[in-house]
Amino acid sequence: MENLRHMMNPLDFSVEELESLFDLAGEIEKDMEGYSHKCDGKILATCFYEPSTRTRLSFETAMLRLGGKCIGFADASNSSAAKGESVADTIRVISCFADICAMRHPKEGAPMVAASRSSIPVINAGDGGHQHPTQTLTDLLTIRSLYGKLSNFTIGLCGDLKFGRTVHSLINALSRYEGIRFIFISPKELRVPDYITEMLRQKGIQYEEVIKLEEIMPQLDFLYMTRVQKERFFNEEDYIRLRNFYILDKEKMALAKEKMFILHPLPRVNEISVELDDDPRAAYFKQVQYGLYVRMALILTLLNIK
Repeated sequence: MENLRHMMNPLDFSVEELESLFDLAGEIEKDMEGYSHKCDGKILATCFYEPSTRTRLSFETAMLRLGGKCIGFADASNSSAAKGESVADTIRVISCFADICAMRHPKEGAPMVAASRSSIPVINAGDGGHQHPTQTLTDLLTIRSLYGKLSNFTIGLCGDLKFGRTVHSLINALSRYEGIRFIFISPKELRVPDYITEMLRQKGIQYEEVIKLEEIMPQLDFLYMTRVQKERFFNEEDYIRLRNFYILDKEKMALAKEKMFILHPLPRVNEISVELDDDPRAAYFKQVQYGLYVRMALILTLLNIK
């Protein structure tokens, strides 16, 4: 395929290209019907070597809404990987069946290996604790839609900042925009990795690290909550000790600005109290909707369909 393009990392697209992608997502939001046959005859393969509900269903819904079809597997045990087939061989086979592939894998870099051997566009749908680019595109579109722009705001990222791939991707992506100030809220054991704070220092981007959520709530325009992920921990004790470290409730929200939006990549466990679901500032279910629009826009872009 000429001009074959993949999405491995949010930084694969320039800021200008992302603007075009988000504009297209905005058009899809306004006129879903107008895009309902754009992918007639096209097939998306979802190759999920790790469990996922939202991301896989979002990709499949995106393709179905565009008029295409879906094939794939939702668990490595249901694929030839269980027989020892390599990712490189799997993608070569999938390339014979499908026009585009979304891949999630527990090993960092596996989708990149697939992309290097593929004759169809490959989208990284999450690789280990590394990247989750389409979640980041979702987050950026949500922020742009709610705030009107992707510059000059303060964002607090709270919870598991060590293992959270959504957090790492989002920080990297936002570091390209002007006037972004980061506040990292986590216990010492789950603080953001040094390579990220080093990158922010080198770029002269403002950030601070705090342990208590309450003390910085009034400063925030966005609060990005994350769950403490059991699957990334080496021992049960650490997980149990840290899982309830932050719980966002009405009391804490009373300290926030009138227009401070709450984001969350989902699934949530108990870090956001359900009593906040009706708060107009709770944007995490809107985020899911924006995720559908942005994946539809990405599929069209990578398939070069106008």
